[in-house]
Amino acid sequence: MQEVFNRYLNYLEAERNASPYTVRNYAADLLHFFNFLRLKKIDSLAEVDKHVLRDYMLHLMKQGLGKASIARKLSAIRSFYRFLLREQMIAVNPVAETSSPKLDKRLPSFLTPEEITRLIETPDLTTPLGQRDRAMMELLYASGLRVSELAKLNLEQISLPTHEIRVWGKGAKERMVLMGEPAANALTAYLRQGRPELLAGRKTSAVFLNRYGGRLTERSVQKVVQEYAIIVGIEKKVHPHMLRHTFATHLLDGGADLRVVQELLGHASLSSTQVYTHVSQSRAKKVYLSAHPMAQEKDNEPKDN
Repeated sequence: MQEVFNRYLNYLEAERNASPYTVRNYAADLLHFFNFLRLKKIDSLAEVDKHVLRDYMLHLMKQGLGKASIARKLSAIRSFYRFLLREQMIAVNPVAETSSPKLDKRLPSFLTPEEITRLIETPDLTTPLGQRDRAMMELLYASGLRVSELAKLNLEQISLPTHEIRVWGKGAKERMVLMGEPAANALTAYLRQGRPELLAGRKTSAVFLNRYGGRLTERSVQKVVQEYAIIVGIEKKVHPHMLRHTFATHLLDGGADLRVVQELLGHASLSSTQVYTHVSQSRAKKVYLSAHPMAQEKDNEPKDN
C-alpha cells in the first residue's frame, strides 16, 4: 500500500502538476482513510466497496467533521481510486457510486475598490520587500492569478512590453493573463530595484523572492497579504484567493463578458465562473434596496386615524 501511495503522490506532482499544498492535503486525507481501513481490518485496497465508504463517511460524521471536510476527503479518495483504475490495479472504482455530501452554496468574498486600493498602496516602496509586496498584490488583483501560479512565476513567463504573463494552471493548462499599467509599473520597479537587492548575487529565475534570495512560498504570500490587511484595518479575513475573487467580481461589475472572465481565470467549466455573476447580482440588489426611494422601508408607517 505504501508503494502505491508514493506512486500516486508522484503522479499528482509530475502529471497533474498539483501544487505542494494540494499534494500535502491529499496525502493527509488518504492517510486518514488508510488508518480507518486498518481499524476495519481491511488489508487490500481492492476490498473497499461502497459499504466501506459509507461506513467511513459515518465515521467522519461521528468525529464531528463538517460537510466540506468530508467532501474534501472523498475527493482525495476519488482521485486516488481513479489512479488505481488507470493503472489497472483494480477492476471497479467503488467511489464512482458514492456521492459527496451536498454543500451549502457560499458566495465568494471580495474587496471593494476602496479596500483593494488601501491594501495595495500600503507597502513601503523605499524597501526591496515593500516593492516586492506592492508588485505581488498589484499582480494578484490585476491578473486574477492563483497564489500557486504567482509563487511559481519565472522571469521568462513575463512580457512587460505587452503586459502579458504566460502561466500554467491546474492540470498543467497553459493560458495568457493580462496586467494593467499600475501592475506593470509596480512589477517593473521591483524587477529593476527590489529583486536585485534581494537576489544579492544569487542565480534564480523565480520572480518573487524572500529576504534570503530564495523563491517565495505560497504560505509566505498568504502571510504577507494577511499582514497588510490587518495594518489597513480590513475586518474581512483577507487571503490571496480573495484578490482573485475581487478581480473577477470587479470585471463583471464593469461589464466584462463571462466567457472572457472564464478564460482569464483559467476555469475549465463556465459554471465555476458563473458564481461571480451571483456575487454581482447580490451586490446590485443591495445597492438597489439602499438607493431606490421606492425600495426603502419607511421609518414611519401610516397610522390609522
